[in-house]
Amino acid sequence: MKVPIFQVDAFTDRIFGGNPAAVCPLKEWLDEKTMQRLAQENNLSETAFFVKNGDEYDLRWFTPEVEVDLCGHATLATAHVLFEHLDYAEDEIRFQTKSGLLIVKREGDRLMMDFPTDDMPQVDPPAVLFQALGIRSDHVFFTDDYMVVLDSEEEVQNLEPDFRLLSEVNARGVIVTAPGKEVDFVSRFFAPGAGIDEDPVTGSAHTKLTPYWSRKLGKDILEARQISKRVGELSCRNKGERTEILGSAVTYMIGEINI
Repeated sequence: MKVPIFQVDAFTDRIFGGNPAAVCPLKEWLDEKTMQRLAQENNLSETAFFVKNGDEYDLRWFTPEVEVDLCGHATLATAHVLFEHLDYAEDEIRFQTKSGLLIVKREGDRLMMDFPTDDMPQVDPPAVLFQALGIRSDHVFFTDDYMVVLDSEEEVQNLEPDFRLLSEVNARGVIVTAPGKEVDFVSRFFAPGAGIDEDPVTGSAHTKLTPYWSRKLGKDILEARQISKRVGELSCRNKGERTEILGSAVTYMIGEINI
């Protein structure tokens, strides 16, 4: 059996930037074990699999270790593949996922993703969180991720987490964020428990970052940068219960998997 594969750099307009994702179009679902093994073999933060279902597409995402409920950059990559390589003619794609309906639209030379907002309550963090990050903060929030707010971009940039300790934190991942010097806010995202020490660009994290910084800065349209080594650029719009995230994507590789 042969499975098409596309590797796409998301949230960037140049190869070697943003966050790479593998995208595998399927005619019908493979068994879960096979999809997980393919994601492990790809060894990227996410591999997306999708199947056409009427006028919509069913979409699933796998890290090298686990299936996840939501992934922004691999959704952007999947939409890019449909628009640029699979002759999708409409301006809007509807994906059915474990997180419900996700919509991606063309908007100029970028793609806009419409995701459910995740407005995080403030919490008292576990001690291991600060031990692992090597910093402290009075502003920590949690739903399925922890979000730690710092005072400056430099503090975020200079973090050197203890990933072994960080993997002990009971969460999908940890977002660390601060005001940006050239953009409204910056962030980094760590998920060693899911097999990803640092994710280069994390679209889903911006469904949590956007409502926080929207309130903090008093604006609903925000420019964001994820300051990993690869760097990702995102525009975010606070729409209340929904968050719109805009970004670019570029194809790095097209191939075929032999199973």
